[in-house]
Amino acid sequence: MQALPFLSAPLLFSRLFAEPLQRARRLPTRASSLLLRSTVVELAVLAGHLLLYPTGISQERPAPGAAPHPVAGPSDEDTASRAVPSAPGVPSMLPTEGRAHPPVLLLHGFIDNRSVFLLLRRSLHRHGWRHIEALNYSPLTCDLRKAAELLSRHVEEVCARTGHRRVDIVGHSLGGLIARYYVQRLGGDTRVRTVITLGTPHSGTAVAPLMSAHPIVRQMRPDSEVIAELSLPAPHCRTHFVAFWSEEDRVMVPATTARINHPDLRAFNVHVAGVGHLALPVNGTVAAGIRDALASADTAEGAADVISVA
Repeated sequence: MQALPFLSAPLLFSRLFAEPLQRARRLPTRASSLLLRSTVVELAVLAGHLLLYPTGISQERPAPGAAPHPVAGPSDEDTASRAVPSAPGVPSMLPTEGRAHPPVLLLHGFIDNRSVFLLLRRSLHRHGWRHIEALNYSPLTCDLRKAAELLSRHVEEVCARTGHRRVDIVGHSLGGLIARYYVQRLGGDTRVRTVITLGTPHSGTAVAPLMSAHPIVRQMRPDSEVIAELSLPAPHCRTHFVAFWSEEDRVMVPATTARINHPDLRAFNVHVAGVGHLALPVNGTVAAGIRDALASADTAEGAADVISVA
């Protein structure tokens, strides 16, 4: 069953890449050039990712020797800001909150795995983020809500293991929707400081109707129960959201569905020009924007609703 992406991806993306080439002929010269360039990059990213896909099939494991820390509750800031000693003879895996960035969890999209974050992970590590983990959920997963429950358990495990009371999450496509559901509907805002989404169908996407046989795809439709749940009131949600979106994202139909428009959520909508859906996790400009968002998460109150990075 792990071969599923190799069978599904060509069928899905044949349509997504054929249409831009046809549209490019009808667009003004500059817009046509931008669309063609993003399409070529998407094809290159797809080819590279299919080669890397087998390296990310297995679930990531914590570093050897990691010992559980007594974890602070969501409101126990004084306890969380102090270093927590490990068991005798076992080195502490991470500094506790207040001494380093919170852990960053990476959550992939539909028919994908953690290998999609190879370049983003390197970028974060190179700029000072030392604890980065990627969570795989099975391609057999048929309910976004179940995936959100899995994420909830994983976040609790990370907090218990590291002593941090909160984490940050970066989700690509479906991964961002799972993270948002966890935060907004399962009380995850007590554990998640920031959710960054890359090409996530926050209002549902109408792409590839023939793939609606898969329950997860149906849950990403504009008229799905999951999308309706996410439009419900979310008063006092403590998590800050940053949503990256691009007009060249052919998986988001319409492209603006990757924006967050909810009156109760603190959200930036970050427009990126000329970047396709598959390229969002590997684009250098997006990676810089992610680093900036994570670094400024504590002072993001009151910022403007829309930012342009390109």
